[in-house]
Amino acid sequence: MKEDKSLVDWIGEYLAYRRNLGFRLGGEEGELRRFARHVEAAGHRGPLTAGISFSWVQLAGSANHQHRRFETVHSFVKYVAIFEPETQIPPRALLKVKCRRPEPYIYSDEEITALLRTCDELSPKEGLRPRTYKSLFGLLAATGLRVSEALHLNRIDVDLDRGVLTVRETKFRKSRFVPVHTSTREALRRYVVFRDAYHPFPQSDTFFVSESGSALPYSTVNGVFQQLRRELGWNCGRRRLPRIHDMRHTFTCRCLLRWYEEGADVDHVIPFLSTYLGHCKVTDTYWYLTGIPELMATTARRFEQFVCEEESP
Repeated sequence: MKEDKSLVDWIGEYLAYRRNLGFRLGGEEGELRRFARHVEAAGHRGPLTAGISFSWVQLAGSANHQHRRFETVHSFVKYVAIFEPETQIPPRALLKVKCRRPEPYIYSDEEITALLRTCDELSPKEGLRPRTYKSLFGLLAATGLRVSEALHLNRIDVDLDRGVLTVRETKFRKSRFVPVHTSTREALRRYVVFRDAYHPFPQSDTFFVSESGSALPYSTVNGVFQQLRRELGWNCGRRRLPRIHDMRHTFTCRCLLRWYEEGADVDHVIPFLSTYLGHCKVTDTYWYLTGIPELMATTARRFEQFVCEEESP
């Protein structure tokens, strides 16, 4: 590398460039700092090589971690190579391990109903807590929002007259409008009426508040979900335990299933779903799709219909 610019300097310049494009890069910054320490400890001098990059990638324990490290260093090295042509960009072919997506849990309508009904049993039954969690989990199931997005909604972000949520500065610093169904809007309106009567002067401006009127931390929400999961018996005999985030997977699959059943051109409408979910790329939306039996059956019927139409004179 150029003598007047160290690897740490390059990392700082690269991070500033990416952040100007709207990326937050919290995890990536930490990884690149560790990469710099690895290069220094290895006594490497001169242009970055594929070998030094891969030696750091392979120090990661799991296959998924190796893939994340590779994507991080690969993007960084490509940036450096623009200015230092002798830099070697690590080829993907050298990455032997395969990244496996954790299998999501796709909820049935009955399971979502049971979850919301069980929220009514949270204590104190006559308090705000049961209504907060029922409204929160109901919103996640109905919109596919990330749980962090729902928890960061402020009161001014929820327009119940128009039925639109304003989701601000979330992943990749993107903001977007999220329209909600009339039934969802009415459920949120009932929550607002009770919440405001229960806490006329809350401690937080967030839309969802705790029994004491403060904002809800994710750790608390996840703890309550795990409690409800145990009470519903979902911890027993399952290869993978349901998660809150799986509601987002479920929402995506159900949207696609409904479009197939309606005969929609999925290739045409999937970008709209991608925008609704707040994804930068359509490929991010496909990551959420899972071959549930209903979806596979509908797809098979449409394919059979296509074949018959092709074979008919």
